[in-house]
Amino acid sequence: MKVTRTAIDGVLVLEPAVFGDERGFFLESFNQRVFDDVVGHPVTFVQDNHSRSAMGVLRGLHFQREPHAQGKLVRVAQGSVFDVVVDIRTGSPTYGRWVGAELSVHNHKQVWIPPGLAHGFLVTSDSADFLYKATAYYAPHAESSIRWDDPDLAIEWPLGGLQPALSAKDAAARWFDDLRG
Repeated sequence: MKVTRTAIDGVLVLEPAVFGDERGFFLESFNQRVFDDVVGHPVTFVQDNHSRSAMGVLRGLHFQREPHAQGKLVRVAQGSVFDVVVDIRTGSPTYGRWVGAELSVHNHKQVWIPPGLAHGFLVTSDSADFLYKATAYYAPHAESSIRWDDPDLAIEWPLGGLQPALSAKDAAARWFDDLRG
């Protein structure tokens, strides 16, 4: 497995070994021992999620507040997305910075997002099936979100001039600066 560290501490891009030929391919999408070794400590996943979204759908930037913060291991099983992680950890040297990566059925990349970070993605193919493993259960009372278009974050979404399709919740998300208050 190839591991790429990002500009945000703890956020990793993982590329599993893919074995393919004219019949198709095989890859190991998750191995607990390998994953724990890569992140440097044991991680317990308690919930798997699967979403399907159409082109131009933007989900995020989502997070859960302590003590329900979720770590997530994310990947795409069909289609492609532009995946974004924002550091919202108070006191972090990269607080307010973001990193992005293309995740697709073709590149098989995964992103590890430690607890305490915000996450979102934009579907860049006709549709995408997005899979996530989470380290904490969904807690509706602890969920929150940051606006995808917050000028303080200045995320470079590959929209090509299009307006993204948002849920009502994401359209009403808070500004990044409101997190401090």
